[in-house]
Amino acid sequence: MSTALRICPLCEATCGLTLTIDEGRVTGARGDREDVFSNGFICPKGAAFGELDADPDRLRRPLVRRAGRLEEASWDEAFAAVAEGLAPLLREHGPQSVGVVLGNPNVHTVAGGLYPPLLLGALRTRNVFSASTLDQMPKHVSSGLLYGDANALPVPDLDRTDHLLMLGANPLDSNGSLCTAPDFPGRLRALRRRGGRLVVVDPRRTRTAAMADRHVAIRPGTDALLLFAMVQVLFAEDLVAPGPLAEHISGVEEVRRLAADFPPEAVAGACDVPAEEIRTLARELAAAPKGVVYGRIGSTTVEFGTLTSWLVDVVNVLIGQLDRPGGMMFPLSATGRRERPARPGKGFALGRWHSRVSGYPEAKGELPTVALAEEIETEGEGRIRAVLSIAANPVLSAPDGDRLDRALAGLDFMVSVDPYLNETSRHAHVVLPPPPPSRSPHFDYAFNSLAVRNQVRYSRPAIPLEADRISESAILARLVLCASGQGGADPEAVDAMVIQGTLGKEVADPASPVHGREPGALAALLTGVDGPERRLDMMLRLGPYGDGFGADPDGLSLEKLLAHPHGIDLGPLRPRVPGLLKTRSGTVELCPEPLAADVDRLRRSLADRPSGLLLVGRRHLRSNNSWMHNVPALMGGSNRCTLQVHPEDATRLGLDDGGLARVKGDGGELEVPVEVTDAVRTGVVSLPHGWGHARPGVRLSVAGARPGVNVNQLFDGSRLDPLSGTAVLNGHPVHVSPSLRH
Repeated sequence: MSTALRICPLCEATCGLTLTIDEGRVTGARGDREDVFSNGFICPKGAAFGELDADPDRLRRPLVRRAGRLEEASWDEAFAAVAEGLAPLLREHGPQSVGVVLGNPNVHTVAGGLYPPLLLGALRTRNVFSASTLDQMPKHVSSGLLYGDANALPVPDLDRTDHLLMLGANPLDSNGSLCTAPDFPGRLRALRRRGGRLVVVDPRRTRTAAMADRHVAIRPGTDALLLFAMVQVLFAEDLVAPGPLAEHISGVEEVRRLAADFPPEAVAGACDVPAEEIRTLARELAAAPKGVVYGRIGSTTVEFGTLTSWLVDVVNVLIGQLDRPGGMMFPLSATGRRERPARPGKGFALGRWHSRVSGYPEAKGELPTVALAEEIETEGEGRIRAVLSIAANPVLSAPDGDRLDRALAGLDFMVSVDPYLNETSRHAHVVLPPPPPSRSPHFDYAFNSLAVRNQVRYSRPAIPLEADRISESAILARLVLCASGQGGADPEAVDAMVIQGTLGKEVADPASPVHGREPGALAALLTGVDGPERRLDMMLRLGPYGDGFGADPDGLSLEKLLAHPHGIDLGPLRPRVPGLLKTRSGTVELCPEPLAADVDRLRRSLADRPSGLLLVGRRHLRSNNSWMHNVPALMGGSNRCTLQVHPEDATRLGLDDGGLARVKGDGGELEVPVEVTDAVRTGVVSLPHGWGHARPGVRLSVAGARPGVNVNQLFDGSRLDPLSGTAVLNGHPVHVSPSLRH
């Protein structure tokens, strides 16, 4: 028996774990008390690491479709099938005949952080779809327009703030999102202990709302109206005080003019929040020495998701809490770019191309996931004939999964990189299963750039990879080679190419610490057991804390990081404006034209309120989207697929606790058990995301025994936030009635 350290990959908190290993199997997991970031915190998902890792339904070998049936094959046979399937389609129909779908787990793995951009570059397709347009794309678009960089996502400085206003977020169950913070619950308790205030705006009385000083049960989808009214109050009561950031901001007066149409009295009815309460929210926030507004998925997957994301940052700017300790700050990842003198950038553009069928504009290089089915179904030049699905299950995670299910079944060719035969991968012609997390390295390329404290940690595989498996990095590297027409090449060549290209640019850059040096000599200095580790070493050494290949002997390298198995603390967040700005003006452009133009749509919504019930989602502590329902230890308890209904609505509709309800939306109807509870406000019902494991051909024995229903089948995909292409998954009107089988 032995132990090994491992960063948990099961949610955004990135907690450090200590694994117990016996005869090549993880038999236990506990929090790593010496981890520099998580300090021993663990949640039920992390505690179930061993059970998830050893899930008997995980695929061990590739599957290749032969005579209509998926059968086990060798890795060489599988990649030969990939090359044989892709090459003729690309040759005959061009790069737009291939669509790429990237799922949420990509941001939880080393391979997912390194290889998808290379795959897209090799394919040259514009048909790219990801979980972002079912989640956080509004925040990317807002940040792109405000700061010139769609990946410059500020986070609340949780450990130093004294007033946190949270919209559409439930970190006691989600562990945090777009805000990487191990032990988020403990950090909120610490906020309260030091005399700070927690205010939660949410139509549900979540576990987070229950611990708040103030809970505002807003009508779903109206967060933008609430925030605009708060902005109007800040201007009307002379509470605008951007502080030292003022010289780096443009567009304040334009925001003032737009906000004039949204006084609290004008929005109170739509939000179902009294005007005086809105004023109180604004005044208390402005009065706080270190106040901050933070919005999450309940504020992004709505009709005005991008406007809401924008207004979150507008409020933080106006009260002087952007880029300030205790406010909203920009993390600096160890593998990010070195900070350089401030200068105007290229800015951020939307709609550089459009989808073929409905003409949806791209955002951040992606098209809306809701467009995938029609791009497959609709004949004509540019039709998607092949799909590469990487860690994605859009049949469950996207609106109208039935339609997408049918569309995927009609593809000429499909490759799925997935450890399971699930609702989406069952359609693939080739399934390439990555190894379990215990046999994979871990570095948080994405989440370190969202962390509430700068730090860096790395885990090598806790258990060696078996002879009949290959790493996820090798799988994706070989896919890159297949897409490039070099299917037989060594996958290490992909990493070597990246290293050569990156070092070539660095030595030519006068601002680089390696300017003027020889790329080959630098490459020879890289350490690591394989290509991905050498790339990590390169990024660490060239990054903002790096040793610059000897320029700073005290700086970071892979060798130094490996010598600190519990991680290296890099200190609290620090101000980064104006250096990080990439806007054309070199300022925070507070009122970008696309956002200002969309305000008219928000203004019209005041006179067009939906009647009836509104549906919102729900997150469970023991779950993460659709990929953890096959772990027995994570099923049960509060992790149930029920329709939560307020007692008054239940009485009015004739619904009984434990009975069945029929829920009907734009895209279809479902029958689901009722849970009568005052945890939801009147006029709102709640159904969790990620369920619906009842399709034939799926090999998920635990999930299949308790399949639940797919909430996204209620949506047809016609309701989108137009700026980001994000599907409206919250605040969606539905009709609810007793089931005929009741």
